[in-house]
Amino acid sequence: MTQPGDASADASAGTVARARAWLGVDPDPTTRAELIDLLAVGGSELEMRFGSRLAFGTAGLRGALGAGPTRMNRVLVRMTAAGMARRVVAGGGATIVVAHDARHNSAVFADDTARVAAAHGLSVHVVRGPHPTPVLAFAVRRLGADAGVMVTASHNPRADNGFKVYWADGAQIVSPIDVDIEAEIDAVGLISDHDLVPADDPRISTTGDDLIVDYVESAVGVLTGDTSRDLDVVYTPVHGVGREVFMRAFAVAGFGEPAVVPEQGDPDPDFPTAAFPNPEEPGVLNLAVELADERGADLVIANDPDADRLAIVVPTGDGWHALTGDEIGGLLAEHVLSAGSGSDRLVATTVVSSRLLSKIAAHHGVEFEETLTGFKWIMRPAIERTDLRFAFGYEEALGYCVGDEVRDKDGIRAGLAFAELAAEAKAGGSSVPALLDDLHRRHGVHHSGQRSFRFEGPDGSETMAALMAGMRAGPPSMIGELAVVSITDLLGPDTGLPPTDAIILELSGRTRLVLRPSGTEPKLKLYGETVVEVIDEDEVDGLDAARAIAVDRLDRSLDAAAALLGEQPSVTSGTLDL
Repeated sequence: MTQPGDASADASAGTVARARAWLGVDPDPTTRAELIDLLAVGGSELEMRFGSRLAFGTAGLRGALGAGPTRMNRVLVRMTAAGMARRVVAGGGATIVVAHDARHNSAVFADDTARVAAAHGLSVHVVRGPHPTPVLAFAVRRLGADAGVMVTASHNPRADNGFKVYWADGAQIVSPIDVDIEAEIDAVGLISDHDLVPADDPRISTTGDDLIVDYVESAVGVLTGDTSRDLDVVYTPVHGVGREVFMRAFAVAGFGEPAVVPEQGDPDPDFPTAAFPNPEEPGVLNLAVELADERGADLVIANDPDADRLAIVVPTGDGWHALTGDEIGGLLAEHVLSAGSGSDRLVATTVVSSRLLSKIAAHHGVEFEETLTGFKWIMRPAIERTDLRFAFGYEEALGYCVGDEVRDKDGIRAGLAFAELAAEAKAGGSSVPALLDDLHRRHGVHHSGQRSFRFEGPDGSETMAALMAGMRAGPPSMIGELAVVSITDLLGPDTGLPPTDAIILELSGRTRLVLRPSGTEPKLKLYGETVVEVIDEDEVDGLDAARAIAVDRLDRSLDAAAALLGEQPSVTSGTLDL
């Protein structure tokens, strides 16, 4: 019989030794108790917990809370903070800024990060209290820091947390910096309490309201003029940390006070009304829509829990419509570019987002770039194209960057910009749906959607890798009724983009599919878009007919591709169900 403290025979001696060493420095009683139980049982779970380590993905480290290096916990956070601090020092840096959201353990992770970084000789600015991710991204450049850390898991399930790293340019890290930090983490090894400075160490300082005042002033600066502010808005932070800053920004901008969804208004790490607190998920915005319907509101604005994403719901003749990320992106781009001038402006989006942005950019005579998925890539043109002014960037997963002061997605300033365009439309006797109609008449109906396949458990990564390998080894010649015109493997050479695990299939019928594993969740994602020209620009029936064709064509293509993968989608998204 296995005794407490002894691992069963099917756990290797090396795994047991690593687990006991980890236990020896773990300061958290909850994860210590969990690890003691794991050591008592041993077996595959212990092997899985200590067989690897969480690594930097699309948006930093992110994973479920728990014991061991494949989970988010204080031991891993301390190691990661030490690795980051060593890389900052090696690069001649001296200062970092640290912030956190309101998830479980976020505050203690941020405190550990500050104390580890200070122990490495860095000056640390800690943003006092839980705040949105865009505030941290703003603070890095505003405070002249050499790096920044945001403790958040954004819109992930309640069991998760994460650790995002920004560099002195204000953007999320990319290679080789992430690789360097990973190497430093391995080199530094386990961190004990003795490796941290006290919380009141003079190298640690706090910053609070002055920073928020500066951020709000900057956010209001994205607005294009003294236009109408007459707009009845319902707002939800989805149990996150966006409410205070969002409301202050709206007031400074001159809008009336939004009605906040009471059940979702306060930070709550358990997300009681949303098991998956992502505004893209069906049902998450139902409470907001109900309140908006009662009030006869003009608009629903939603942020995800760390307020870096923006969701919009608008009234139509048939009820309420949740705009897709691509629809919001197109409308914001048209608004931003119409308000300014100059061919030296730049917009950017990703390979999985709509091609509509390229059409809008050409219409306004500005530069356009297509990047890999994730804002760490979207912001590279803003940093590298010094001859151009970065005006707008977005990704289909509800992420938007208006201007260049925050080099990451920012759901608060994007929300302000969208409220402005909606108020202008209302004052002119138009509406948000009518603005979208105008875009589709001018550039063609660009209809996008996706299917997601969730793979939980220890074999999930291997299953996704096998599906990607199968697509590469035997690519199809047809997807349903459409011919495969070309295939681009983004792991291959000469793509013009850094190598990444994604496959682009160009189909007949002006249809494109992209298959890639998620960088933040155990999902394989299949993205699609089709374009249909509006034959008669002056007739509503022409637009409706084009949209019906686009919806049918894309649904058939996505379903056919899912069938080829042999998987049933766990999440189907495009136009959200309300």
